Amino acid sequence: MIKKTKMFLLAPGIALMMAAVSGTAAADTISQDVTDAHQESQIWTSYALNPYLRANDLNVTVRSGKATITGNVDEGVEKDLAKQIALGVNGIKDVDNQIVVQSDYVPPASSTSRSYGQVIDDATIVAAIKSKLTWNKHTSGLSTDVSAKSGVVVLTGIADSEGSKKMAGRLAMSTRGVVSVENQLAVSAKPSISDNAKSTAHEAGVTVSDSWITTKVKSTLLYSSNVDSSGITVSTNSGVVTLGGKAASGTERALAIELTKNVRGVKSVSSKALLI
Repeated sequence: MIKKTKMFLLAPGIALMMAAVSGTAAADTISQDVTDAHQESQIWTSYALNPYLRANDLNVTVRSGKATITGNVDEGVEKDLAKQIALGVNGIKDVDNQIVVQSDYVPPASSTSRSYGQVIDDATIVAAIKSKLTWNKHTSGLSTDVSAKSGVVVLTGIADSEGSKKMAGRLAMSTRGVVSVENQLAVSAKPSISDNAKSTAHEAGVTVSDSWITTKVKSTLLYSSNVDSSGITVSTNSGVVTLGGKAASGTERALAIELTKNVRGVKSVSSKALLI
């Protein structure tokens, strides 16, 4: 009788323990599924944004830190790139790279609509051009609208002179990723001023800090397609910008100097330390 009573009393406890263990296992499973899905999304997004992989039909699945990649590419370097990108995602410990390399592989034809990667590229181009126009002393007061589709940029709005219009077109054309520029800016002696331009005009009398100038020069060089900014150093002292390092050619050196001179707040440029 006593044994039966003890078993009767222990039964609910055992059931609760089993339920708790089962519940924990289920929660762990859900947590792992969420992690797997998050990692798959990260890898897929990286492929979609990468200009060397976005055109290929690649698939990825992740299970407990192991990524399996399938699909086709036309070069071995693309297969290796896909693996390295997957391994770069936090939590991915192993990659089963099942991608098939076919020298005669033709990526699937793209649809008429832009891919996710192309949309991001165009948005980045627009942001870069708008920034360059705002930082440039010859275009900062213009009322300019910028749009981009598949690398084709359209500039609309009003420029205060033919020189400003041409400068805006040059800044846009020299931006990374730009294929062509349709400069539709209208020239008017009295352009309408956007809110952003009004703010710029209001700040015209304020001394621009050296750190701001350095940051904007670096960004301008970074966004420019004809300048490899990785080899160029930038420092500013009282509005005087010093460029150092090494340029790939005389043309690149001259362009870096010109772009720097045109940044708002720059008084002069010292380029003796910028070698070829």
